[in-house]
Amino acid sequence: MIDVENLTKVYGDIRAVDDITFHMGEGEIVGVLGPNGAGKTTIMRILTCFIPATSGTARVVGHDVFSESLQVRQNIGYLPENNPLYPEMRVTEYLKFRAKLKYVPRKERRTRMGEALERCGATEFANQVIGTLSKGQRQRVGLADCLLHNPKILILDEPTVGLDPNQIRHVRQLIKQLSSSHTVLISTHILPEVESVCERFMIIHNGKLACQMRVDELQSSPYLDIEVAAPEGELREALRTMKGVRHVRRAGDATFDGAHRLTLELDDGGDPRAEIFEMLSHKQWKLLELRQRALTLEEIFVQTTTQDETETAKKEGTS
Repeated sequence: MIDVENLTKVYGDIRAVDDITFHMGEGEIVGVLGPNGAGKTTIMRILTCFIPATSGTARVVGHDVFSESLQVRQNIGYLPENNPLYPEMRVTEYLKFRAKLKYVPRKERRTRMGEALERCGATEFANQVIGTLSKGQRQRVGLADCLLHNPKILILDEPTVGLDPNQIRHVRQLIKQLSSSHTVLISTHILPEVESVCERFMIIHNGKLACQMRVDELQSSPYLDIEVAAPEGELREALRTMKGVRHVRRAGDATFDGAHRLTLELDDGGDPRAEIFEMLSHKQWKLLELRQRALTLEEIFVQTTTQDETETAKKEGTS
């Protein structure tokens, strides 16, 4: 449904999007994560034909975003971060106006408006002036607008920003329901939103695609949390040399009885628990805790978006 190849967008000396490639299939819900200024919104604006790419290609439902922009827009429902509504219009007036702009046939407009309002939970305030609506109600109107022409793809930029917890829950439920008939691309800063709504996520950092994986892969267990009463230096060295252990880091300060808390990052398929037990028994160190846990999206995000800073600091420290 969406095919992006080597997409690049340059503003002067700034590469806002740097050689990004990704693909989305029909019915997928994919989340786009990244720090402010990472390039998320730029990618969405290119896909929705608001701005052209500097190089690379992007195709939506088989249509090129540069040479076939009209066909692309006919297949996309776009909700930007700042929802551009007309505050002086009533909800039904606004949706009727938008339906005309989207070439919805006259005989279908009333039906399409009713369906969109009902799906978005906006029927109860359909006759209100938009300027009197709450933030959450305005977001529902924006989503209803996206659905009027029954697009195959929905592109939502921060759809729950500024909403209260109840409104956020409603929007998330709506997005899940929409995936049965639409492909959905979501940009968000809210990590739990990705885990609860999306099937797959991408992390954009400094304009590059830094990470891409399925949400269900987070259920794997690449970490061990361990607490041992032992000399920290010797313990860290013993753990670091074990097969399957990629990295060892401190997980907290030593406890009053001299125990140290460490986190072990494991290679794929690595499981050194039996070796750890044997080593601790041999050295007669007291094991207080050994817990296997899954990788969290927050940990992936932090590691991915701070990697460059860590490498830079290491280089400066050795220069």
